[in-house]
Amino acid sequence: MSSWLVRLRGTGGDHRRLWLPLLLVAVFAIGLALGRGGRDAGPADHVQTGGVVQAETWTCSMHPQIQQSGPGLCPLCGMDLIPVEGATSGSGSAAELVLSEAARKLAAVEVRPGERRFVETEIRMVGKITYDETRLAYITARMPGRLDRLYVDYVGMPVREGDHLAELYSPDLLVAQEELVQAVRAARGAAGDEHSVVGRTARANVGAAREKLRLWGLTADQIAEIERREHPSDHVTIYAPHSGIVVAKDAVEGMYVQTGTVIYTIADLSQVWAKLDAYESDLAWVRYGQAVELHTEAYPGDAFHGKIVFVDPVVNARTRTVKVRVNVPNLEGKLKPEMFVRGRVSARVAAGGRVMDPDLAGKWISPMHPEIVKDGPGKCDVCGMPLVPAETLGYVSADATGAEAPLVIPATAPLITGKRAIVYVADPEAEGTYRGRE
Repeated sequence: MSSWLVRLRGTGGDHRRLWLPLLLVAVFAIGLALGRGGRDAGPADHVQTGGVVQAETWTCSMHPQIQQSGPGLCPLCGMDLIPVEGATSGSGSAAELVLSEAARKLAAVEVRPGERRFVETEIRMVGKITYDETRLAYITARMPGRLDRLYVDYVGMPVREGDHLAELYSPDLLVAQEELVQAVRAARGAAGDEHSVVGRTARANVGAAREKLRLWGLTADQIAEIERREHPSDHVTIYAPHSGIVVAKDAVEGMYVQTGTVIYTIADLSQVWAKLDAYESDLAWVRYGQAVELHTEAYPGDAFHGKIVFVDPVVNARTRTVKVRVNVPNLEGKLKPEMFVRGRVSARVAAGGRVMDPDLAGKWISPMHPEIVKDGPGKCDVCGMPLVPAETLGYVSADATGAEAPLVIPATAPLITGKRAIVYVADPEAEGTYRGRE
């Protein structure tokens, strides 16, 4: 004969269907309504063990450890005591309760069976958008000189790869260009003697002069133009290495700079980071590589999607939260740094607290770039690091996805008493009898 769950239906509050793995068990909440049911029932409500009927026992609905033989007030909280059934003196259990039909109706006792199935939990987080630090570029002076012109003269200007940013005058650059011109002329003069020491030396000097200018930031076209003119230029143009938005301008026209001085900072906003705060209690369900759905106040109804790439190993001592970083594509440019966002992660929970993700079961994933997922071992297409099995990151393996689902009950069923949880099981052979189990 199967056991059944008992659950007390409240008149208000949260009725979400949360589930916890456990054997076939049931909950029985003793409250004020139950006390009224007991009083209405009168002396008909008793515990019966081995044919012996015992007298009523009165207890407190807030402090069940208080047991008296008659009505009165709880010595701890002052509430009226309610009649319940006491323990039997023989082999019965102290956690066995018997309710009459009237008491069960007043208490709105609900009995439900446990079931086997995989359950889902939803983690909600809040945070804000920031720059993707891997897509920041610092435009610096590669040689000492003077900034005679800045083509980008305010923060926020969009630039494309190859756009000119500034013009720099540098005496050192004049010397380096003259070295290239002289090396090219010497190599041209030794063109008929390519296999001699002089010819090899001349060609080596040309290569060294070109490399010096390349390391100073000159493009191949600029170097070729110097060789064609055979006349050094007193200015060099600095170009944008990639497209983006100028988020910082640290120099002004006429300013003298040294090697390494930062002139601009350019951010590529085609992909951004969302830094979210996750509570400690939710960390068991947060995994690297999980999909995250984001929503903003600026675009109600629009959902943005990304993947978790990093979970901070340190808890914030003030907020008791952990930073979770999400890579979010932003091709349309809607997401802007410092914009507030709300994130949601849905985790399908299996036995042992592992997370089920059909897209990652039996797969191999990059430990640095979660968008790189393959069917077998190999290397990441972006960083070249070896791929790792998804199971090592807390996901269920492909072999375990078809395993028997765990037995679960409603999360409202157990009565948490500190160090333990108590549930009440309805006896299928004795109506109105409920036995507590730890």
